[in-house]
Amino acid sequence: MDMDERHGGQHGRSAFVQYLITDVRDLCRARFSSEETRAEALSVASAGAHLAGWKAYDSGEQGLAQRYYLQSLALARASGIPGQDGFVMRTMSQQGMKLHRPEHCLALAETGWDRAKGRVDAQVEALFAVTHAHALAKTGQRQRALADVDRAHAALAAGVDDEVPFWALVWGPPAATVHSRTAKVFETLGDRPNSARSYATAAASRPGATYARIIALDLIAQAEQQAEQGGIEQACATWSRAIDTMAGVKSTRTLKAVRSLRSDLLPYRARGVRVAAELDEHARLFLAHHR
Repeated sequence: MDMDERHGGQHGRSAFVQYLITDVRDLCRARFSSEETRAEALSVASAGAHLAGWKAYDSGEQGLAQRYYLQSLALARASGIPGQDGFVMRTMSQQGMKLHRPEHCLALAETGWDRAKGRVDAQVEALFAVTHAHALAKTGQRQRALADVDRAHAALAAGVDDEVPFWALVWGPPAATVHSRTAKVFETLGDRPNSARSYATAAASRPGATYARIIALDLIAQAEQQAEQGGIEQACATWSRAIDTMAGVKSTRTLKAVRSLRSDLLPYRARGVRVAAELDEHARLFLAHHR
């Protein structure tokens, strides 16, 4: 999981999938010395399938990602680890929001959260609450969405000393994930200033050496919100930081984001905005180096 965040979804992908097919599949069929050992093994296998799904997602292969997520869900249920199956459903809800299918996302977010309520610590519950908030925002339920954002942040504060299970640390510390998803809620609701601030807080809340890809994506999203508010110089500075953060990351999503950035800069370059021209050259060199 750490290598995936540091180097991107394409790093070691085929080797990791092969490891799942050979070693991990055989492990899941083995006999165990105790029920506790069996539960732990299936839980780790579920996290492995979840990571394979995330690698496919990072490559833009959404159908394949969903198949891995369904395998992860089945393994989580078989393990009996409290809340892990709900966490996989939470991921599936987020994938659906990315694919603009909000009618399915809210049900997934609600069911996943119901599977975890009272069975996980406060910080993990915060992750469910903020995903539910995003799904509500996507379906136009503004007040309920904002109420769940408040619930997520309250749970985060209440669980500051929680020991978070490894499967809930997929995108780094819960605080960073809650801030990033909060930013998406505000973005969906059209609140650009709060969205930009939340993306900035999320990027600053992750250890930079490990979470290069997601920090870069949060910075890109922050820059987009800044640009939409007319702060092109501030946005270009943030975009530039994002590109620098991506060095060494092999991710289809980051490359797509930089290509999209160059397209977004065209109107500013046409007006002779110097910082836009400089940033475009920065982006061009990055793409040339990552072909």
